[in-house]
Amino acid sequence: MTLIKSISGIRGTIGGVSGENLTPYDLVKFSLAFGMWVKQQANVPKPKIVLGRDARISGNMVARLVSGSLMSIGIDVIEIGLATTPTVEIAVVAEKASGGIILSASHNPAQWNALKLLNQKGEFISETDGKQVLELADKDDFTFSDVTQLGICHKKFTYLKTHIAQILALPLVNVKAITERNFTILVDGINSVGGVAVPALLHALGVQNIVELNCQPTGLFAHNPEPLPEHIATTAMEVTRSKADLGIVVDPDADRLALISENGSMFGEEYTLVAVADYVLQHQKGNTVSNLSSTAALRDITLKHGGNYFASAVGEVNVVAKMKEVNAVIGGEGNGGVIYPPLHYGRDALVGIALFLSHLATWGKSCSSLRNKYPDYHISKNKIDLSRFANINPDDVLDALKKRYERYPTNIIDGLRIDFDQGWVHLRKSNTEPIIRIYAESASETIATGMANHIIGQIKEVINR
Repeated sequence: MTLIKSISGIRGTIGGVSGENLTPYDLVKFSLAFGMWVKQQANVPKPKIVLGRDARISGNMVARLVSGSLMSIGIDVIEIGLATTPTVEIAVVAEKASGGIILSASHNPAQWNALKLLNQKGEFISETDGKQVLELADKDDFTFSDVTQLGICHKKFTYLKTHIAQILALPLVNVKAITERNFTILVDGINSVGGVAVPALLHALGVQNIVELNCQPTGLFAHNPEPLPEHIATTAMEVTRSKADLGIVVDPDADRLALISENGSMFGEEYTLVAVADYVLQHQKGNTVSNLSSTAALRDITLKHGGNYFASAVGEVNVVAKMKEVNAVIGGEGNGGVIYPPLHYGRDALVGIALFLSHLATWGKSCSSLRNKYPDYHISKNKIDLSRFANINPDDVLDALKKRYERYPTNIIDGLRIDFDQGWVHLRKSNTEPIIRIYAESASETIATGMANHIIGQIKEVINR
């Protein structure tokens, strides 16, 4: 059982012992800390915080504790109920709220939940802001409002319609072309909010033939909720059985998008962003951003369209910061996260779906043929456990490797990335476990695996010297 306190929020398993799990006491304490931080930042007499949640079994209980805690210190709460993460982000801006909380542990299993924290722009709070929230929680010194100054809870359950309306208003969303293609689309909503939001979006886009799989928001996840190929093999079989043109899979809070081609092959979570960026860049020249662990295919597509590609540290807040710095027209992460600034600065599976379908509709051919037009890279994902080695500092290991490979181009904004002639390797230490993650990519699967294994060998050599 686990409680993880990070700059972007609080994540843990429900039940157990306070301080070691995400218990009611911990939920109240961290809600109060965030509320106090919001009150310090807001220039309004009575701040508002938007609260939304995915369909996890614990969600209703957690929402009541969080809402009551915020009201107890004089903050009005705008409860929008079951909502995707990007829907909450949009609601914060629409409500002119001072912040937002999303109750979702993203791709973690059902026993997990989390408080994901947003600023007044509807974007994840920065590292500096997150540290301030954690400091307030550690002090555990809160002053509560008297009865005449308590916050009020307002319930507004229409923000999915607002979210969809804003997507349809985007110039690059081609509803006419999507409608005319008469797609049959299978949706796997993992029995969470995506099971409601994605079919609603598809209907609005003119898709009449929708095959719904795991679309009841019960919180009883039908399979591992992270939309990786090994978890959605059954979904892929259903795509072919139902003769669908496309399969759509989202995670429990619908900020990640995985696609399955009509033949049951995985489009590849790394290539969700690549395909959407290709479509956007065809209509609007500009720069793109993804993190250091994302495929080089985005760089290739961007250069082909005359733009410049930039890499950021891993994490949505870092990608967003870099996108603003370089005025990127689109960006995201290789986990199926699409960030499209004309809508908002947040990973959004719904806008990703709308743009991808516009691309597929105007492409005029099959989904698998669209995938085949992109460079084919292979990523090898590995990790090495340092807990077996006494007194080993991961930073010292990365420093030693940087010296060993100083003749190659390197990037140290997030761990260590080394660019070789036939690919790259990215090493990152975990913030929660004594491990180093090793990602390697090449046009050859054999070379990618070989580079990863070589670096793992180098790490062991550094440790044992």
